[in-house]
Amino acid sequence: MGVHLSGNWPRIVSIKRNVISPWLDVLAREVQFSPEAPAEVYYAISQPSYLTALAVTSENEFVLVRQYRPAIECLSLELPAGLLEQNEEPAPAMVRELLEETGYSTRSIELIGKTATCSSRISNVMYSFFIHAGERAPDFVEEPGVSVVTVTPGQLRRLILSGEFNEQTHLGALSLAAYKGLIEI
Repeated sequence: MGVHLSGNWPRIVSIKRNVISPWLDVLAREVQFSPEAPAEVYYAISQPSYLTALAVTSENEFVLVRQYRPAIECLSLELPAGLLEQNEEPAPAMVRELLEETGYSTRSIELIGKTATCSSRISNVMYSFFIHAGERAPDFVEEPGVSVVTVTPGQLRRLILSGEFNEQTHLGALSLAAYKGLIEI
């Protein structure tokens, strides 16, 4: 991920890890940029890798999830997503997440990209997938506080332009899919 520098500079002098929960650590990295420079401390959030799916139904509609996000204190409209569990491969994990979160099965899955989630503050990567969704399980029950919606490409475009669909990492996944010719919105 990214361009690694050759030589000894900059270098990490030390890393201290403060475990907050099974899903989040805070890292304090002491970094020295040259032999003459004093070390400086940089903080980052460390989380498991993140997964997101641009899932399209057989009716050419995008599968979205609306849920309350305490971090921003409001409802958010997003792509289906989740965290990669330990010892899990990204593609099967995304298939699992899509089914658990939306009730949709997966007919095919393609990696769109492996990117930095937020290179200045978060120490993980995001795997973005393009999924041709299968049928939705007829007995699927949405999680409390989560609702699944499907939208046409035109509706998604309007949601993006209005700011209602505004999760930056998910906008990045949409951009990658558009650049690769997988979607038009």
